[in-house]
Amino acid sequence: MKKVTAAIIKDKNRLLIAKRHSKDPLGGKWEFPGGKVEPGETPEECLVREIREELRVEVKIESFYDDNVYSSKNQAIHLLFYWAEIMNGEVTPVVHDDVKWITTKELSKFDFAPADIPIVKRLERENL
Repeated sequence: MKKVTAAIIKDKNRLLIAKRHSKDPLGGKWEFPGGKVEPGETPEECLVREIREELRVEVKIESFYDDNVYSSKNQAIHLLFYWAEIMNGEVTPVVHDDVKWITTKELSKFDFAPADIPIVKRLERENL
């Protein structure tokens, strides 16, 4: 099973979401940014690296939030979600078509990737 991380980047009462590139298998779907954990890398190290590569910002990883195991016909992934805060830089999407800062009340307006949906629902319930 592939281990993947995702950052729930919070700024005041808003969360950062990213739209997958149109040429990706899940192109057009929204997600919390992150990526695959490389051998020898902790989930937190992975997130710092992935967010730097994908959004050109430095983040501080805070607490673990939740996880989800998602299986598609091709593979199973264990997705680990962490709270994160931007420490330096301006968000610049490199591999995504778009990024948005939204409130938890706005989450339901976006078409999220299937693996993110259970976490989106929890965030909505908790209205963080």
